[in-house]
Amino acid sequence: MSDEELMRFSAANESVRVERDANGEILVMTPAGSKTSKMNSRITRFLDAWAEEDGRGVAFDSNGGFTLPDGSMRAPDAAWVELKKWESLSAEDQSRYAPICPDFVIELRSQSDSLPELEAKMKQWIANGTKVAWLIDPGQQAVSIYRPDDEPEVLIHPSSVQGDGIVAGFELVMARIWE
Repeated sequence: MSDEELMRFSAANESVRVERDANGEILVMTPAGSKTSKMNSRITRFLDAWAEEDGRGVAFDSNGGFTLPDGSMRAPDAAWVELKKWESLSAEDQSRYAPICPDFVIELRSQSDSLPELEAKMKQWIANGTKVAWLIDPGQQAVSIYRPDDEPEVLIHPSSVQGDGIVAGFELVMARIWE
């Protein structure tokens, strides 16, 4: 499906969350459980508050899809895009699946997510241009940090996770997420 066909399909099936992989295959995402949704809401709220105060970029929630350079359309659980990159898009591009790769993404593992599939997705984000990506696994209370040209850094039971590089200054206090 083209981006426009996918947007029409999504609009006609509002209760279904979909993504498209680089081969054009449509991926139907199962809804998250209520506890995962609560955690994701907090993550998005903290990222958005930081982005607004910081002023260097804009935050997005899990409903925002991005068309990546490899042709896939992905919707991370939370994302941040540098302001100048976002503002370089036309109003039309901002209204659809923005044809850019977020600079920072957070994926939150739910009980139904396969860890190997999520790890592959994190590598896909990096391969498409994401500068920093966090995979949060509440079941293990672990955060894996992905960066280009580096192996993931795994933090077990971190009290907080500090943004670096493009998102230096962002801090996610994990006690506020795990609870």
